[in-house]
Amino acid sequence: MPPEIRDFEIACAHDSTGRSDLAVDGYRQALSAGLSEYRGRRAKIQLASSLRNLGQSDESVQILTEESTSVGDGLDDAVTVFLALALADVGRDREAVAQLVHSLADHLPRYTASAHRYADVLVTPEDEQHEQQQ
Repeated sequence: MPPEIRDFEIACAHDSTGRSDLAVDGYRQALSAGLSEYRGRRAKIQLASSLRNLGQSDESVQILTEESTSVGDGLDDAVTVFLALALADVGRDREAVAQLVHSLADHLPRYTASAHRYADVLVTPEDEQHEQQQ
């Protein structure tokens, strides 16, 4: 087994047993050793979640913001969920809700455009909202 996959799997095991403190180093080692693609993306999500659990939500936001482009690998919504949690932890609640609404809007059978607009309003400065209404 390649070392980056081994490090990733061990980090996952630490995470599963509630040892985020041990998992962080494993995820970092796996990523620096070249873990990429699907497992690499999982490692970034799980690293960010572990950091959040350890009170390092600012770094979690940074990692997940960089990872928040739509890839279409089945992990896009996971990135959004964990980014929203980290954003809430750092006091950016409206941005967190907007992220979640945008993500869910694409799954709605109707009201998609409205949901996206309302999510945008959540993060639009009030003075800008006032100008748009006039």
